[in-house]
Amino acid sequence: MSKILSVKETIIPGLFEIDLVSHKDERGWFKENYQKEKLESLGLPNFNIVQNNYSFNIDKGTIRGLHAEPWEKYISVANGRVFCAWVDIRKGKTFGQVLTMQITPDKAVFVPRGVANSYQTLDNNITYTYLVNDYYSPDAKYGAVNLFDKDLKINWPLTENESIVSEKDKNNPYLKDVRPMEF
Repeated sequence: MSKILSVKETIIPGLFEIDLVSHKDERGWFKENYQKEKLESLGLPNFNIVQNNYSFNIDKGTIRGLHAEPWEKYISVANGRVFCAWVDIRKGKTFGQVLTMQITPDKAVFVPRGVANSYQTLDNNITYTYLVNDYYSPDAKYGAVNLFDKDLKINWPLTENESIVSEKDKNNPYLKDVRPMEF
């Protein structure tokens, strides 16, 4: 059975899981990572890309996040596997809702503004990429949540002691201390 391009909304409103189609042969693979017309016809929100960012991660166990920006992002990986976690920190009834899943080159995720995003690399030399619909600004309102907040119940594949985390991310606030983001 051949895999088809699909878009489905998750338990976090506005966060979509996208199953991509890869064409594989003895040379490797090719995928169409983002095609506006096709994805929007399947239910992805209108998304006007202004920037494409890459994060290269040398070591397995690298964690980045949980960060919530005031823009949408479309995330994927060019190679390998990452374990992703999201926490809704927008004002409303889904505040604190958590979702986790593994991302490979065959899967992408659309993350709405105000949902904290993170990932842990499950392989060495991972290239993580994300398209965004607004420019970085040091004056923008950013949110964050502590990766290891026990109340979130995120089951990271590699423990805190096995992970590589920045000092800044280690000091992100616990959910109980996060002020919900409003837009």
